[in-house]
Amino acid sequence: MNLSKVLLVGVCLAAGLVGRAAHAQGCSSGQDAAVECFVGNAVRTNLVTIQSGMTMSQFKQYGVSVSKIVQAQPTSIEIVGLASAVADALPPTNADGSANPTAQSTAMNAIVDAGIASNFLALPAETDSQDLKWFSLDLVRVISTNNSVLLAPGTMLRVIDSYVVSSTSNGVVNWTQANSGIAAMMSSLASAGFLKLPPTITLAEATQFAQSLAQVTSTYRAATGRPSL
Repeated sequence: MNLSKVLLVGVCLAAGLVGRAAHAQGCSSGQDAAVECFVGNAVRTNLVTIQSGMTMSQFKQYGVSVSKIVQAQPTSIEIVGLASAVADALPPTNADGSANPTAQSTAMNAIVDAGIASNFLALPAETDSQDLKWFSLDLVRVISTNNSVLLAPGTMLRVIDSYVVSSTSNGVVNWTQANSGIAAMMSSLASAGFLKLPPTITLAEATQFAQSLAQVTSTYRAATGRPSL
């Protein structure tokens, strides 16, 4: 799904423009209804196109879900950071350079699931995990084409994965060792003030999420044949 097809309403909401845009199009003043009207008019005027397999009704509802995601902090900020990291560290290619978008999509979906399970990501109202996955994958694909990033945002994924690599012998990962190392790293980062968590997320939950990310990077490397990220 193309980012421009699903974030148009969200960007307008974030900028406080939906009310004016909806009014100009004769849409209802209610936020959700205004978003649906805005999306419908955008499709009819060929500003955006409906994702293959979606009905107009489903596409409008997804527009509403996206509008909720971009307004929800810290979830929206966390998703942007995670998508940026995946675009950098987990590209949609195999070790030999051949295309493998499934490996990247699978990794991003697993990260979202892990984030929700560990309470690292909170689902905004009127959204579900699938909405968050679609949104994050759209971000990944757009960020992947942006060459302006100077500091590799996938650094943390690479650091986490390094514990998996160093705990692997003859192709078998010693997950007790890897998870112990990751837990010690998270504790050290928190103690040094480099890891600042919001009140809603405990260090234990953040550590659980980091350990889940290690599983994701390991699966991704196996799928793409990469010895390291």
